[in-house]
Amino acid sequence: MPRAVDGAKRKNHRKKILKQAKGYWGRRHSNYKTAKDAVTKGLSYAYRDRRDRKGDFRRLWIIRINAACRAEGISYSRLVDGLAKAGIRIDRKALAFLAIQDEAAFKAIVGKAKTAVSG
Repeated sequence: MPRAVDGAKRKNHRKKILKQAKGYWGRRHSNYKTAKDAVTKGLSYAYRDRRDRKGDFRRLWIIRINAACRAEGISYSRLVDGLAKAGIRIDRKALAFLAIQDEAAFKAIVGKAKTAVSG
């Protein structure tokens, strides 16, 4: 059986790869061989980074909460300990949102955590 060089399936596959490589720099967007490698690597980075994004946001929330806590005179770790002792279950995303948007509610939560830690 002869090797397919210019068949429809092969052409469509190349077109699909080159379409995915649109916007890449240099030969990577026009040369099939280099585009194929670039697209493969790009897709693997995208897959990996979709998972890494969760950790990135968690880190961001902790930084925001810590900054707001220190303004109230308590460290992040003491706040988390105080929340656990007070029986307040609130996730970091919501806590960071409160620290930025609703300072009065955040102060109330910090106050409860402080009393739970000290008493």
